[in-house]
Amino acid sequence: MPSQSQFLPNGETSQQQHFHSTLSLQKLRRFNTLILIFRFASFCFSLTSTIFMATNTSTNRPDWKDFDAFRFVLAANAIVCLYSFVEMGFSIWEILKGVTILPEIVQVWFDFGHDQVFAYMLLAANAAGTGLAKTLSSEGKACSVSNAFCVQSNVSVALGFAGFLFLGFSSLLSGFRVVCFIINGSRFHL
Repeated sequence: MPSQSQFLPNGETSQQQHFHSTLSLQKLRRFNTLILIFRFASFCFSLTSTIFMATNTSTNRPDWKDFDAFRFVLAANAIVCLYSFVEMGFSIWEILKGVTILPEIVQVWFDFGHDQVFAYMLLAANAAGTGLAKTLSSEGKACSVSNAFCVQSNVSVALGFAGFLFLGFSSLLSGFRVVCFIINGSRFHL
């Protein structure tokens, strides 16, 4: 059982044991598995979006490297892909071992802070990509030369939005863990 030190009014510390029933441990494992599923989905969508954008090149049509917004889409999705991969490892460790890799307070705030930052970064990148894709299709210059370029760009941006959606769900759950930690002194909600 994990223990937590508490400071007493006279300056001494006491060890408080967290008791978890079998039912609460099963609920915690399901909660951590749900976080893992959301992180896996975010990883898959971000990876696919990165691949779609990186392969959106040809000699006789526009290239994604020619547009700042598409470079931002590629970079943001690649960063979120890497982050989600690392966080999947953290989640698997926590499910198997029952403890976090980092100290609990650091892990809770690390997850929540990074989920928030990367979710907003991904949203901003995909919004910029959407704006550029809409401009390119309405002007017709790039899309008249090669419709495949515009379709592949739109698919990449759409996959990035799906990655944002699942990262947002992960962020909600990690926010819940932060609140539980503030209220209970532990990431456990029971």
